[in-house]
Amino acid sequence: MNNLSMKRLFFFIFILYMAISSCNAQIFHKNVSRKAEKGLFGKSPGNKKEVRINEHGAVLSAKKKQEANDRKLKKDYAKSVKKSQKRTIDIQTPEVQARMKQNKKNTEANNKTKKKKFHSGTRKAGKKYD
Repeated sequence: MNNLSMKRLFFFIFILYMAISSCNAQIFHKNVSRKAEKGLFGKSPGNKKEVRINEHGAVLSAKKKQEANDRKLKKDYAKSVKKSQKRTIDIQTPEVQARMKQNKKNTEANNKTKKKKFHSGTRKAGKKYD
């Protein structure tokens, strides 16, 4: 009796499995092959559309005005820094001014050598991996 019920249960599961697998076979996945092609070959060239956002004229003019203002502020800041540096040197005694100028020259020379050394080092590293 137990053997007969086991056979019936196995037969029922087998029939159910066949019905489910045949139902799954009927589902048509239309994009599966297209996704595989995209994975292999990338996107098609026709799909590279650039999105353009049209902004209102007032918005564009405000952005331009803000950019112009930022440029002006940067320029003014650079001027004020230069003026401050010049004033700092001008208020010193002549001996201190000479020492400051010499220090500035030494610093520029050191920076130049460091920059040269760095660029020559990166060129060698770049050649190493070519």
